[in-house]
Amino acid sequence: MKTVKSPLNILLIFLFLESSYAQDWANLNRFKKENSELTIPKSGEHRIVFMGNSITESWLKIRPDFFTNKPYINRGISGQTTPQMLLRFRQDVINLKPTAVVILAGINDIAENTGPASIEMIIGNIISMTELAEANNIKVILCSVLPAYDFPWRKGLEPAEKVVKLNTLLKTYANQHNLIYVDYFTPMANELNGLKKELGIDGVHPNLTGYLIMEPLIENAIAKTLIQ
Repeated sequence: MKTVKSPLNILLIFLFLESSYAQDWANLNRFKKENSELTIPKSGEHRIVFMGNSITESWLKIRPDFFTNKPYINRGISGQTTPQMLLRFRQDVINLKPTAVVILAGINDIAENTGPASIEMIIGNIISMTELAEANNIKVILCSVLPAYDFPWRKGLEPAEKVVKLNTLLKTYANQHNLIYVDYFTPMANELNGLKKELGIDGVHPNLTGYLIMEPLIENAIAKTLIQ
């Protein structure tokens, strides 16, 4: 017998999902098991944590070889904004005792995934993550936000120039505080400051070719950071 969902049942399902999301807004349980299974880095091991959103998470899925047999820990969660990352930064970065953290964040804030956010709010959250890392003797690599002309899930926000402004502030902050800054934007942007068609899936997320452009840039940045 086919079950027909009434409007009341649909509402109850929605409220349940909304309640579950509210109870773990920052997705603190996402890596709880994996984190508990990690041992302290061995002597001479330079553990690197990649903190980010779907661009970081999908990196491991699309290019697992990049992470294989390297002390790289992927802590990307799809859809996340900088306040969510800031809330989970201690457990997903600091407590893992890395040598350095790679921070790639901000595009979902511009997309207003968790509500309106100014560029100043975004850079403030990234600075807070940086300061937390440095207070715990973790080196920081700041990454530019990738180009995006529009969001397929939220049309009309005109993110291109907001990305440029955010990246300018990130680069300025990195220069002022002697941090390595990785410019993914320049080699991946088209004439409209959007993601080049051949490098992305949907105008926001990189495909394999896109990640192959990003990888030598971050590898070079990691090498420079480790000798600082």
